[in-house]
Order: sequence, then structure tokens, then C-alpha cells
Amino acid sequence: MIKPDSCSARMRRQQGFTLLEMIVVLVIIGLIMGLVGPRLFGQADKAKVQTAVTQTKMLKGALQTMRLDISRWPTEQEGLALLTTKPTNADAARGWAGPYLDESVPLDPWGQPYQYSPQASGDNPITLYSFGADGKSGGEGQDADVGFGPSQVAAP
Repeated sequence: MIKPDSCSARMRRQQGFTLLEMIVVLVIIGLIMGLVGPRLFGQADKAKVQTAVTQTKMLKGALQTMRLDISRWPTEQEGLALLTTKPTNADAARGWAGPYLDESVPLDPWGQPYQYSPQASGDNPITLYSFGADGKSGGEGQDADVGFGPSQVAAP
């Protein structure tokens, strides 16, 4: 027959984890995150670059559609805002059939506005790009400029 005192003593010992067991589990989780974490963050950076490439293509397509309607590219002063706001110039307003975007002009994935100029850039009739992760012209890797411009990463 089991004594009631020994049963309750055994249950008290089995009710929780020891501090050593908890520390071992935390160390194992830390090691796993140390190995997996950098890979996950690398994928997030690649996703931002791909988002910038996709957005520049979308903006270029909207600009081309607007150009067909108003027979010109937006000036630097009008910029990308002309995609969502009807121009005040009577000649441009006559053909404007916008808005050409469903929402406002997006910022790049790093929270900065896209750079636009009606000047041709290489084989492209306009210049439209993001400065990349560093927010500065030029750069390499994640910091490289993305879009349609002379020093930008070619949009795939």
C-alpha cells in the first residue's frame, strides 16, 4: 500500500521545471535563433529590393498611360503627384483621365519618396528610381539604387 505522505512528496517534486532545465531550454532557443535569424533578415532585405523593383515598374506603367492621355511626361515640379492629382494646366487637364493609381503615390520600401525626372536615362524615356536601403545615391548590394536610371540596378 502506498503511503499518502510519499505520494504527495513525489507530486510536489514533479510539478515544475528546475531553473537549470529552463536555462538549458533558453540556451538552445538562443542558438537556434542565432543560426536562423540572420537568414530570415536577409530574406526580408531581398523582399524590399524586389518590392522596389515592382513598384518602379508599376509607377512607370502608370506614367506611360498618363503620357498617352496628356501627350507629355510630368515635369519635375509636377512629379509623380500628377498620377493622382488633376493638373492645373488647362492643356494637360483636358486629356488627364486619372487618377492613374488606386491609392496615393507609394514611398519606397525604406520609407523614402521615389526619385523622378522627365529626362531620359539610358534606354528609358524617364528617370525613376529608389536610393535603396542607405537612402543615398549609388551603393552596392542592399544599398544599391533600384529602378530606371543610369546607376541603378536593372529592374528584372
